Amino acid sequence: MTHKEYLENVDTLNRYAKHYYELDNPIASDEEYDRLYQEICEYEKSYPQNISPHSPTQRVENAPLENFIKKEHKTRMWSLEDVFNQHDLQDWLQKLDNAITRNATQSHQDSKQHPTNNLAFCISPKYDGMSLNLIYKHGQLQQAITRGDGIQGEVVTQNAKVIESIPQNITFLGEIEVRGEVVMSKDNFNKLNNQREIENKSLFANPRNAAAGSMRQLDSALVRERELDFIPWGIGYYDEQELRLFLSCNKESSNMNTLGFYDLLQLLPQMGFTKHRYLQQVQAQDIESAYQEILAKRENFPFLLDGFVIVVDDLILQRELGFTQKAPRFACAYKFPAHETTIQIESISWQVGRTGVITPVANFTPTSLEGAMISRATLHNFKEIERSDIRIGDHCLLIRSGDVIPKITKVFKERRNGNETIIPKPSQCPACEHTLHFEDIFIYCQNPKCLAKLKASLTHFTSKKAFDIAGLGESIIELLVDYKLIAGVVDIYFLQKESLLQLPNFKEKRAQNLLNAIRDSINHRELWRFIHALGILHIGEVASKKLAQFGTECFTMPKEQVANIDGFGEELAQSFTLYCQNNKEFIEQLLSITKPQISNNKKPQKADSLLFATELAVSQEKSQMQQTFAYLIGKTCVITGTFAVNRDFLKNRLEELGAHVSSNISTKTNFLLAGEKSGSKLAKAKKFNITILTQEDIKELIQFP
Repeated sequence: MTHKEYLENVDTLNRYAKHYYELDNPIASDEEYDRLYQEICEYEKSYPQNISPHSPTQRVENAPLENFIKKEHKTRMWSLEDVFNQHDLQDWLQKLDNAITRNATQSHQDSKQHPTNNLAFCISPKYDGMSLNLIYKHGQLQQAITRGDGIQGEVVTQNAKVIESIPQNITFLGEIEVRGEVVMSKDNFNKLNNQREIENKSLFANPRNAAAGSMRQLDSALVRERELDFIPWGIGYYDEQELRLFLSCNKESSNMNTLGFYDLLQLLPQMGFTKHRYLQQVQAQDIESAYQEILAKRENFPFLLDGFVIVVDDLILQRELGFTQKAPRFACAYKFPAHETTIQIESISWQVGRTGVITPVANFTPTSLEGAMISRATLHNFKEIERSDIRIGDHCLLIRSGDVIPKITKVFKERRNGNETIIPKPSQCPACEHTLHFEDIFIYCQNPKCLAKLKASLTHFTSKKAFDIAGLGESIIELLVDYKLIAGVVDIYFLQKESLLQLPNFKEKRAQNLLNAIRDSINHRELWRFIHALGILHIGEVASKKLAQFGTECFTMPKEQVANIDGFGEELAQSFTLYCQNNKEFIEQLLSITKPQISNNKKPQKADSLLFATELAVSQEKSQMQQTFAYLIGKTCVITGTFAVNRDFLKNRLEELGAHVSSNISTKTNFLLAGEKSGSKLAKAKKFNITILTQEDIKELIQFP
């Protein structure tokens, strides 16, 4: 077999494999496939130096992994600044103008009035998947690391090796980091979910979750079955000397002095990667039209897209512009608008939270929105129902803000036919039938024995962001409570295998795994997780981390000392200290059982507050908060009444999110944040039909001090 015949056979075998595994339409018999596979193996054995990186023999399936280790990226994987419309884009270009002009002035160079007008930008679709960093040395794939927090991620090399579009060998021989997105096509996603439905397994919410979940499987054979793809979108570290050699060997006209970001990405196919078909190079004035072109094709893409990436092409200018605390100054993500759909409210259910707050939830026929099946949306509180006059049977506009949170934004009252039903105010708890208590806009169940409250508090305690007990989620908590195996958090730690075996679908192995997970939480959880898991009103994850700096002394600190912690208001301090006083014995008992880890770090002083806040600003939690409150970006907000945190703190948080904070209500006001004892501004907002946000609506904002 000649080398040319070998390459032709590799292409043929890959075509056979594609039709068999991806298209479910075989074009070769098993015997023919196996015979050709063996011929390729024989050639590669004789000529190992000629092995193609695309050869099917390079797709290995290893034994199941025992665990994933964490490793730092050689260069950080940054997040991108988001822009949401043409106005935001112009603002970003203006900031870029200012930064370029400022740099030119500092270096005593001539600067033009609008330097971005003369810049080239590299643009491409933003694929909605799992970011992956591939590290190659000597032309071989050494490691594959998930994005993680941008600084370090999980090593998933064995799983990456079974993705067909990730070459295990490339023609670039120096060390290089190739970044890209692991994605699952819409077709493969539907096929996977259909199969899981037949097998009575839980369904993936969208292709992004399916891709991310697949990459964290411990068995690479299963990952291969998921038929994932890898789309390269960037390069991190690279060996400059080897790149010069690569350019000369490939007879590239570009050199290191003129090489742009677009040119860099165009080298990837020559190294062995799939060619990026939608990569473009444009001027600033052409960005919007290019964006609209990709947006129009969005639904026809085989993969989910959530935006459009814009990068300054000049690599030297990129280095000069540098980074903010969160993102590069030379790039941004132009987000696609959230998809909208019309739904009809079929019923209202009342959800009981761990604090007893009763929240109305609208139920409707499951509808697909941005790749997720949605059948419920919160209506926040009964005052909101009365304000917007939402009724059962109404047709409403449902929007998935920031592609994450489903929200009903409008009622189409013109479509009413007289069959709609006014939603009655509840008088009894839907779970325990206890008489409800009404306080301002909130409705509470004050029954201390309410099982719904118990289940919600236990689910919070065991959740991943709290005490993180694997396998002990909402459905298992519900079983344990219903079967009267637990009546509180402490009972979790006294569960016996014999009791668990009474539960439906619980066998020996499952029961033992759950007991092992519970046992693993003892001595292995940080104190901040313990505090957060208690579910204290207004005490979120970040507040818990600040309190944990004081060790277990925080549970006996006076209110004045707690209030003095940076970002803590009077109400937040009152909530924490009152809980600790009323639950002293419970806290002591739980501490003695779980033995949380106590940090030796010094207690945060006022002088440390700016540094501490800076560290928090780049945390994953803040990214989630920005997604949750994306609807506030560019909007005008007014604050009235009292909140759990002081008003200046809340104002700063809103401005960080991109909202404009005004002191007076006007027809230009979009939102009124109404706390307790709201005065005339509340009445004026209702008069102008301005959306009112309560403390409950923005609790994540308050819990992020």
